[in-house]
Amino acid sequence: MVEKYISQQKFKDSADFKANFHITVPENFNFAYDVVDEWAAIQPDKKALCWTNDQDEHIDFTFSDVKRKSEEAAAYFQSLGIGKGDKVMLILKRRYWYWFALLGLHRIGAIGIPATHLLTSKDIVYRCQAADIKAVVTVGESAVCRNIDEALPETGLQYRISVGPEIPEGWLDFAKGMAEAKPFVKPEHPSDNNDIMLLYFTSGTTGEPKMVAHNYAYPLGHIITAGYWQNLNENSLHLTVADTGWAKAAWGKLYGQWIMGACVFVYDHEKFRAADILQQIQNHHITSFCAPPTIYRFMILEDLSKYDLSSLQYCEVAGEPLNPSVFQTFYEATGVKLMEGFGQTETTITIANFPWMEPKPGSMGVPSPAYDMDLLTADGRSAEDGEQGEIIFRTDRKIPVGLFMGYYRDPELTESVYCDNVYHTGDIAWRDEDGYYWFVGRNDDVIKSSGYRIGPFEVESALMTHPAVVECAITGVPDVVRGQVVKATIILAQEYVAKAGADLIKDIQEHVKRITAPYKYPRIIEFVKELPKTISGKIRRRQIRETPKKPK
Repeated sequence: MVEKYISQQKFKDSADFKANFHITVPENFNFAYDVVDEWAAIQPDKKALCWTNDQDEHIDFTFSDVKRKSEEAAAYFQSLGIGKGDKVMLILKRRYWYWFALLGLHRIGAIGIPATHLLTSKDIVYRCQAADIKAVVTVGESAVCRNIDEALPETGLQYRISVGPEIPEGWLDFAKGMAEAKPFVKPEHPSDNNDIMLLYFTSGTTGEPKMVAHNYAYPLGHIITAGYWQNLNENSLHLTVADTGWAKAAWGKLYGQWIMGACVFVYDHEKFRAADILQQIQNHHITSFCAPPTIYRFMILEDLSKYDLSSLQYCEVAGEPLNPSVFQTFYEATGVKLMEGFGQTETTITIANFPWMEPKPGSMGVPSPAYDMDLLTADGRSAEDGEQGEIIFRTDRKIPVGLFMGYYRDPELTESVYCDNVYHTGDIAWRDEDGYYWFVGRNDDVIKSSGYRIGPFEVESALMTHPAVVECAITGVPDVVRGQVVKATIILAQEYVAKAGADLIKDIQEHVKRITAPYKYPRIIEFVKELPKTISGKIRRRQIRETPKKPK
């Protein structure tokens, strides 16, 4: 399958990859027809989706099953008058209905808007008004349905559709609608490559969430994500830990994986427990696993020797930079090296450790050949090795397959980050002498103290080597003398909770001074029970900054 879309499949090194990799985008590419239906025709019984949940339910879906179910979903949407360009919000957690609904929307040229179940009624009102959402398909849970009902008078929603178990009064039954819909008839012209296929609402550091628009060619950009970062093939069983409301689901639970012919494993759970994830890996012989660093941090706190993880062939990490200590502990326990990658909701994978590379713990890797990348210093130069700069992508020679179309209905915001054929990521990094890139932080996360620029990640990595620290976040606190000082917000290991106090703070500070440059040590340390995070597991440093602890 994948060979239809790329120049060549095997590469000996990064130079070969950069020089010879190319994606061919067919005219009017549509993932539902050109990938799902193609697999259903070639290998109808090939397993596409292995779904299980925390209630011990387990269902396998072949590509033939997915084709049939997504056609039923498409026919049902058509019966409601939903068609090309209409927007439908999907709040489906990890239910298998997500795959049928989203592919059904692709088949009719409608726009899917994945969203998290944690949205409040206010959030729902904003999204519906901003995007003119016509319908919502959601899990039938009282809290989710109630928020939608409360928002309804201000939304303009025409249809509220539930996949169950509850079907509230005034709502439509998705399963029943699919079962009763007339046979699907493919529209004469479902989509063009430059039509909007997906809208993701993504939060920035200020203002309301932005609407990231991706077109119908976007799935092809994830060939690199799945084929070369996750290293998948037709025999792979891949688990990405992500809710479908987050763009990471597009990275790891659908597009690239199925182009490569891999089976997507889904563990539908309500409460995360690292032990449960490890049990799933053991029970189902998962070969490839991807998760944010937070998940790995909790996994290595378990007794990994209790689980048979021998099926794991390849593991990846993204979402936030990986602490080298986590890399080393996981490697010693499993023999598998974590392959870090970097990207945004606006992109596909842009920097990664690829199969032919030896990963450097804590490094994002090297640039993807799909992107013409550079590091720009504050004065507009291309950064030298060892010099910090903002990650930018130039598009004057080529527009990467998978780069967003812009922020929907907000040309001013789009131009603020993407103009003159340059897309500014807002992320700061540096490159070592071997060409590996190292993350420093977001532009607004970098701490400027006494003339020094301090990236939060380098201090967090030092902190994570102290036995008392389970998880931490570094932020800057305003200071009259230094401009800013470094603050550490720390979750302690259980055996250290009773020791929280001045002596432990001093010990942690001295430890950081020994591990990294002394000027980076946290002058303020606060112990907490939990850190504020997004649905994707990223630490909300902005929220921590807004309620700083004052120096004593």
